[in-house]
Amino acid sequence: MASPKQSGASTPLSPTTTLSAPPTPKLKAAANDLQRIADSGAITASTLVEYIASRTASTSSVFVYDLAEQAGFGTLTKSWADASDAGETAPVVSLQTRAGAGLSLVGRLSQGSSKDAARSAVLTAYTTPSGLAAMVQSLFYIPPATPTSRLVIQVPTVTPVGEHFALSPTLAPFTPSLALLPEGFTVLASATPQEAVDLATLSYKLTGTHVIHLFDHYSATRETGHITTPPIVLPEPGLSLVDGLKQAGYGAFDYAGDHSAQTVIVMVNGPLALTAKAVASRTTGLGVVIVRVLRPWDEEALRSVLPSSVKKIHVFDDVPTESTQGTLYLDVFSTLLNPLLPGPLVKSHRVVPARTQEFLTSSAAFIGAVAELIPAAVLAPSLETPSLKKLLFFSTPGSPMSGLPRMVEATFLSHKSLSSRLLTDNDAFSKQGGLTADRIVLSPRHGDAPFVPVSAVLPISPRSTGVASFVAVLDPSLLKSHEILSHAAFGAPILVVTDWTAAELVANLHKDALPLIRERNLRICTLNAKELAADLAKGSPHGQTVLENVIALLAFLRLYLGQAATEELVYKVAKADIGESVRDIELSKLVRVAWDGLVAVEVAGFGDNEQPAAPLKDFTFNAIAVETAEGDTVVNGARLGSWHDGAKHILFPSAFTPTDALAWSGSTYEQNPMLRPELPERTFLVTCSVNRRLTPLEYDRNVFHLEFDTRGTGLKYEIGEALGVHGWNDTAEVLDFCAWYGVDPNKLITLPIPGTDGARMHTRTVFQALQQQVDLFGKPTKTFYTELAEYASTKADKYALLFIGSPEGSAMFKKLNEKDTVTFAEVLKRYETARPGIEVLCELIGDIKPRHYSIASAQAVVGDRVDLLVVAVDWVTPSGSPRYGQCTRYLAGLKVGQKVTVSIKPSVMKLPPDNTQPLIMAGLGTGAAPFRAFLQYRAHLAAQGLPVGPTYYYFGARHQSQEYLYGEEIEAFVLDGTITRAGLAFSRDGPRKVYIQHKMQEDGPALARMLWDDRGVFYLCGPTWPVPDVYEALVDALAPHADVSREQAGAFLEGLKEEERYVLEVY
Repeated sequence: MASPKQSGASTPLSPTTTLSAPPTPKLKAAANDLQRIADSGAITASTLVEYIASRTASTSSVFVYDLAEQAGFGTLTKSWADASDAGETAPVVSLQTRAGAGLSLVGRLSQGSSKDAARSAVLTAYTTPSGLAAMVQSLFYIPPATPTSRLVIQVPTVTPVGEHFALSPTLAPFTPSLALLPEGFTVLASATPQEAVDLATLSYKLTGTHVIHLFDHYSATRETGHITTPPIVLPEPGLSLVDGLKQAGYGAFDYAGDHSAQTVIVMVNGPLALTAKAVASRTTGLGVVIVRVLRPWDEEALRSVLPSSVKKIHVFDDVPTESTQGTLYLDVFSTLLNPLLPGPLVKSHRVVPARTQEFLTSSAAFIGAVAELIPAAVLAPSLETPSLKKLLFFSTPGSPMSGLPRMVEATFLSHKSLSSRLLTDNDAFSKQGGLTADRIVLSPRHGDAPFVPVSAVLPISPRSTGVASFVAVLDPSLLKSHEILSHAAFGAPILVVTDWTAAELVANLHKDALPLIRERNLRICTLNAKELAADLAKGSPHGQTVLENVIALLAFLRLYLGQAATEELVYKVAKADIGESVRDIELSKLVRVAWDGLVAVEVAGFGDNEQPAAPLKDFTFNAIAVETAEGDTVVNGARLGSWHDGAKHILFPSAFTPTDALAWSGSTYEQNPMLRPELPERTFLVTCSVNRRLTPLEYDRNVFHLEFDTRGTGLKYEIGEALGVHGWNDTAEVLDFCAWYGVDPNKLITLPIPGTDGARMHTRTVFQALQQQVDLFGKPTKTFYTELAEYASTKADKYALLFIGSPEGSAMFKKLNEKDTVTFAEVLKRYETARPGIEVLCELIGDIKPRHYSIASAQAVVGDRVDLLVVAVDWVTPSGSPRYGQCTRYLAGLKVGQKVTVSIKPSVMKLPPDNTQPLIMAGLGTGAAPFRAFLQYRAHLAAQGLPVGPTYYYFGARHQSQEYLYGEEIEAFVLDGTITRAGLAFSRDGPRKVYIQHKMQEDGPALARMLWDDRGVFYLCGPTWPVPDVYEALVDALAPHADVSREQAGAFLEGLKEEERYVLEVY
């Protein structure tokens, strides 16, 4: 076909052999290893900061607060600590963020009461600006820093703001608290990747001060493609802050811009400060002071960097509200205040989070705000330079094309004269399953232009005027739902990877798209990579995915090279990267396939779409997806059976099934020997009768209520016990795997009963085994990789598997297992030449473990029924792939009438023997489940005229309108007197956050009387974080009531645990 007209400039490409996103390299303490890793550009500065902060050479313990981990900082530290790395990673403690969050750190460093202080400790904490604000008051009690006892707080500057929880680098949550920070703290702020690494290192070199290090985790330090210089961290006793900064090549303040400027802007170091620096570098009459050291404030250093010509100083302060006075303004104003001499005018600009977001998503808005501060004759400058190339990729998690941006980045990464920077952001709310935007900025590596983050160079903003020189749409459905095309600059090529024809593509465009395409002269091209790859892959799904990405990469190169593109040039560039063939297919053939497969869409012949359509959604960066794996898989032996073996199992079950599996002590119902005979516990087959969502559909948490009919099963349970659910793998995914693996799902497989050494067996089909028993979509152990290597038919796959399973490959294993959360099935597809027989495969993969849920019903009340309260678990991996909790996904999809295998597990949540004993129940979220059973039973007793004691019920959630679980039932229990007192705490509904401990404090005297005088029982069910606060609330109530000390009240509560009157079921 004829080539469509394209724009673009030829850029030299460097050789690389990477066909997919490169794995995270193993980080070692040796300086030469770190240098090699940093030189590759394969890791982010945030990763290096986390690595430096977690070494035993730097710190003795790392405290990871939940807010930091939610921001994607701390997960790697936990995984390194879990790995056996010969003590290179410091011990890790996980903490929840709440008022007084820093007290645990203060206690660890306090002399005379702490083992840490006695044995010398340098503590590290990870938190966000919001978390830092919560702990500032606690830091008043911290002892002075010494060379052997001090605190370092690493703060990734990421804060959710606005109704869409957009992530922002604003310091607004923390800056009001800066004035309250006690002396003895140094507060550093970094912005560039190298600076973040350098100041993280300096944090541990300084031995006479506690240190808080704020760094730009919003953009710069999450970018890949940077070459940073990793230092060796050695504490330097006596090193001053000034000398430490000077050694690293920095000062407390940086000045940039016109040295004769009359107008100067002062900003805390961060992404907006770097943007201001770039603006000032090309604007006459403007200067920018970047504040790198917030505490201790150095007045003389500030005065020394200001030009003598300055007349007006504008201080940009991050503040939570416009009525809040900024701390930075007060510092600058007090520094320059001199009643005896006239000085520059200092003006405050209070930048609230919403304004910060406007500046971040539109560099034009920020530049315009800056331009208003300088003389009208000076034109507003721009960040645009002719040498910049800006590439934008939109995809959805799990798409076969989601790895293409990494391949494109790798194509440019190693070129010595070219900088290739990639930033990946996620939108978890605007589209079900999520949305990913990958931004790549290409520029000369050694240019003189100041560093500006990718987020500022290539902003993704609502109503964009067009900034990207290339846009790829890797999921065509996004064109109908999201604002995509508006981000393309005039004349930019648009690559849409789709199987739609040109007419279908135009028909699926939003009604506003065609006028925009014509107005900006956008060049739309489609590529049916799936069909093109399928013709070459010869039935190999893994091979098809590789070929799809290679074909898309070749199509990208053609469009990127623009008018200079020829098949020969594309071949030459690609050959340097991927060799002469891919999966035994000549590269020249793939170039021809990609060249011919690229179809230009001429929109001139199509009329505008006048059909009414919903407004297009904007992309909002609100998710940094990081997660870790939990637990290992147990391996069971098995061998492939035949229909003859199956017939023997069916006809003579007693010969192949243990006698203890045929009957259950205490039940008149026999155990069905065909129902999960491999399980040691008694199982029951119940029927789903109700599956009802309790939270609104638009709410981000799916909490649902389940009811199971137990008639005819013999299932009996006590109040407070848990139901073990033996969930199944997804049917379609199992059948897809069987088709890919080439195994007949109807073949029988014979499995040994655990604990019988193969003497007793049970038989089922391959499909039944993979769906109901084998943890095919679980996470592999190292042993799996090593044993699977024996069956690889190519050396490449064999050595790769052996490496992952070896001690040297532990970093790769951790990345696959904890960051990418690959499954057994995905490993098999990745190394597809390793194909053991299905019987051997089932030897390598362990069983699905049951998940236990507190029963939310009393059998004396509901009869042959068991109820559950469940919250669906789902998340997105760093690569953008959606993941689901195996069992909650299974339960959420249950249909009425569907059979479910369950078992019963005892629990500590038991009612007291005397029904007149008072009950105090505290439940958070789905922790309300066992208390529903308690309340049902007490109402049942009262209805029979039996005396029952008082019942206090405390329930906590975020919003009453969305998460008041079983709210109507609770109100009814209050009206009929079953609940004596209800303390409802909905933390996000009022002007201040209210939790269950606050409600308990209101009822302190009554709670103390019930526990101390009336032999009451206290229960708490839910997450672990409120345990200390609830404990303190009870101690505060008991001490004055019984006229005892707090220590004696605490000892009383400990004694209640032995009497089973202080019962916790937390997770």
